Amino acid sequence: MTSTSLTPRALYEEVAELLRERIFSRELPPGSWIDELKLADNYGISRTPLREALKVLATEGLVTMKVRRGAYVTEVNEKDLTDVYHLLSLLECDAAGVVAATATPAQLAELQSLHNDLEAATDNRTRFFEVNEAFHRRLLAMADNRWRDQMVNDLRKVMKLNRHNSLLKSGRIEESLAEHQALLQALLARDSQAAMQCMQQHFKNGLEAAA
Repeated sequence: MTSTSLTPRALYEEVAELLRERIFSRELPPGSWIDELKLADNYGISRTPLREALKVLATEGLVTMKVRRGAYVTEVNEKDLTDVYHLLSLLECDAAGVVAATATPAQLAELQSLHNDLEAATDNRTRFFEVNEAFHRRLLAMADNRWRDQMVNDLRKVMKLNRHNSLLKSGRIEESLAEHQALLQALLARDSQAAMQCMQQHFKNGLEAAA
C-alpha cells in the first residue's frame, strides 16, 4: 500500500471513500481482515477517524464488525445476493413504471444515448458495467424519489461486492443488452406495465447469472 495524503475535510468520510475503492477494486477482497493499525499508519492518521470510517462502511453492509476480531470485508452469500436482487427489482421496477409515464422527450433521448453507449461497450466488461450502472442511476433520478434512491444506492454497494460475476457468464453481456433494449422500447412506448415487467426480468436473469 502506498502512502496517501489526506485533507482535513471530513476525514472519516474521505477514509471511508478510499476504503470503498479498495473493496470494490478487490484490493481488499471479501472475507479479508482489515488491519486498522497498518491502514492508520499508511494514511498518517489516528485510529479514531479510521474506526468512524469503518462504522460507515458497516452501516452500508460493506464491512462486518466481529466481536474481539475486528473488521472484515463482507462476504456476500447466496441468500444475501437473492435478498439484494429482490429488493432492487421491486424498487427499480417501480421507478421504470414511473419513468415510462412521466419522462420528457429529452429524458427519453438521454436514456437512448446511454443505451447506445452500452451497445458500444459489449467488448469491454468493465466499461459495460459502468454504463449499465449509469443507465440505472439516471432512470432512478428521473423517477425522482430520493428515499428510493437512497435505498437503491446502499443495496447496489452490497451488490458491487459481487461485481462483474454476473457478467462473467458466457453470453450474459449480450443477454443484458437485449434486456435493456426491451426496457428502452417499453419506456419509449410509454408502457409502464411493460417497462416494469422488463425490469423485473432483467433482475431475475441477473440474479441467475450471478448466483
